[in-house]
Amino acid sequence: MEKIESKVVIITGASSGIGKATAKLLAKKGAKVVLAARREERLQEVVREIEQEGGEASMFKVDVTSSEDMKKLADFALKKYGRIDVLVNNAGIMPISRLNELRVEEWDRMIDVNIKGVLYGIAAVLPTMRERRSGHIINIASVAGHVVMPTSAVYSATKYSVRAITEGLRQEESAASRIRATIISPGVTETELIHTVNSPEVQAMAAHLKEVSISPDRIASAIAHAIDMPEDTSVNEIVIRPTVQSM
Repeated sequence: MEKIESKVVIITGASSGIGKATAKLLAKKGAKVVLAARREERLQEVVREIEQEGGEASMFKVDVTSSEDMKKLADFALKKYGRIDVLVNNAGIMPISRLNELRVEEWDRMIDVNIKGVLYGIAAVLPTMRERRSGHIINIASVAGHVVMPTSAVYSATKYSVRAITEGLRQEESAASRIRATIISPGVTETELIHTVNSPEVQAMAAHLKEVSISPDRIASAIAHAIDMPEDTSVNEIVIRPTVQSM
């Protein structure tokens, strides 16, 4: 994957799951990865794993719900590497529940992380990408951004929003500044998202998901594929599910 080699890639939510798998794969392919998340010790562990495998990685503790934190993250990457080629907006939470449970604080948190976090990431890197007339922003949505189910109303709303934001970004920037925009919508995947669920009903429903979920490595491969395309080609959306997932 010669298109990936030497690219500077920021990945949020990089301490576990899809973010961690993506960081390790891209570093293996020669990218310089900047790992961002709140859990500093976990980030340090991932950086050590990458370096032990011969890759290049650095880390920055960040809260994606803070626009100032995201700006500092971008400044860190620019100072260390001189440019930002790719941003993977991967951080997200999924405390799904029925609306009548009235988990308003969880609704607010999903909006802050899943929507505002994506917007703050875009705001942090867009000026430098526009200046260079080059860059790639990859936003992680979900199959829940295509289909709404009972208990997923707010989570689905946030992921529909991610798709809308990404498509708007593509329309505004692809011709004007040659910035590529990609939506990745995973189905059931082995991640820590289920640990953010507090609804007893949903926890019971989710007990069987591990049996059908796919490895985050599959999602990482889809992200790498999008990055690996020649600069004149933009992969705009990938939906990737377990074979046995019907919806």
